[in-house]
Amino acid sequence: MLIEQPPKIYRMLFPGALWRKPVEGQKTVYLTFDDGPIPDITPWVLDLLDKYEIKATFFCVGDNVRKHPDIYKMVLERGHRVGNHTFNHVQGIRKLSKRYLENTRLASEYIDSELFRPPHGHMRVPQFFTLRRYYKIVMWDVVTRDYSKLMTPEKVFENVKRYTRDGSVIVFHDSLKAEKNMKYALPQSIEWLKEQGYTFKLL
Repeated sequence: MLIEQPPKIYRMLFPGALWRKPVEGQKTVYLTFDDGPIPDITPWVLDLLDKYEIKATFFCVGDNVRKHPDIYKMVLERGHRVGNHTFNHVQGIRKLSKRYLENTRLASEYIDSELFRPPHGHMRVPQFFTLRRYYKIVMWDVVTRDYSKLMTPEKVFENVKRYTRDGSVIVFHDSLKAEKNMKYALPQSIEWLKEQGYTFKLL
């Protein structure tokens, strides 16, 4: 079962992190993309967002920015925001804090942003308290699981319909693993969210 809203005890471990951002009197959602930029997928996402006149936030892997600076520049030139997603997509819970923080710092040499999202949402509590001194930590309210081999494109779309609410921060992935599911579910989700009266906002 998809846990789109982490349990309260988990949220309490990371005070001040952004999980959801409702706006009083408005039905709002925030599209975010993790793990790019890559030439195979990211330009397709950007073209789709242009079609619907939507701005999103891309949490970029530093090494991908290093390898594809032209795609990263394209994200910025199209008016989207970017965030730090570490240099090698490392999970803090599996790394000593010194190495994790150094990996994040290395990514910051390529990604100019005050936003940070930990890969998989996993990090140690001391890592969080160090990083929040320098970044706004952005988590999520709806993770589509578009990257999972166990998911069909239709199920990814159903996750969006099932769990989205006012102020939801929705996670898709501009990655090869997510390509099949995302390319089906993202346009379907955008159309459905618009039909439900949601406004897309930028974090």
